[in-house]
Amino acid sequence: MYGPERQRLIVEEARHVGRVEVAVLAARFDVTSETVRRDLTALERQGLLRRVHGGAIPVERLGFEPGLDARAAAQTDQKERIAKAALAELPTEGAILIDAGTTTGRLAEMLPADRELTVITNSLPIAMSLSGRPAITLLMIGGRIRGRTLATVDAWAQQALQDTFVDLAFVGTNGISVRRGLTTPDQAEAATKSAMIAAARRTVLLADHTKLGVDHLARFGTLADIDTFITDADADPELVAGIEASGPTVVQA
Repeated sequence: MYGPERQRLIVEEARHVGRVEVAVLAARFDVTSETVRRDLTALERQGLLRRVHGGAIPVERLGFEPGLDARAAAQTDQKERIAKAALAELPTEGAILIDAGTTTGRLAEMLPADRELTVITNSLPIAMSLSGRPAITLLMIGGRIRGRTLATVDAWAQQALQDTFVDLAFVGTNGISVRRGLTTPDQAEAATKSAMIAAARRTVLLADHTKLGVDHLARFGTLADIDTFITDADADPELVAGIEASGPTVVQA
């Protein structure tokens, strides 16, 4: 078994039972304890697990939110495919919202150079990446900047969104499940994401397969609030079927 496949199974096991042990994993995969420790270190760097004595715990169980650099380095191929698939949802012209996040950030970088769009975002990195694009009218949502995500949040952001209506919103999430809907660790970001959904005629959710079946502290929407959910081909078929049965069209890239 190759390392990426073993690491994927380790994350799935950790999320299912709440903790994984080095010795148990070494026996299960017939590898050395040192190999497992390297796997756990790699997964911690990706922001998927947190190392503890003798093993690791999924970050969702700790209420831990990985930083922007860690998230940007995780699931890069999947995020690339999701962003490319999301281009098909773009209007030929008009106004769109792009939420803060690493997958939405990849979408922003791929926006066609010849498409005249008004792009509204609460993400400093996305605003910087689009600031030199002559065909794009760029609007930055104000508010308090969260250091962990570089997203603007709180009352100023929500007020701006209350007075805004766009054709389409591209929104990210930390967790999506049939039971809890769309969730994120931070309440302020949840409120901003909810306001984005309310400001859009249509909402497209972008999230890789590691977000499926995961619940966090603050809910910002239900599955019925989403028109289209774009994820990657590695997503669990049962989770995908459950989400699609609850409302949104699911696209796997």
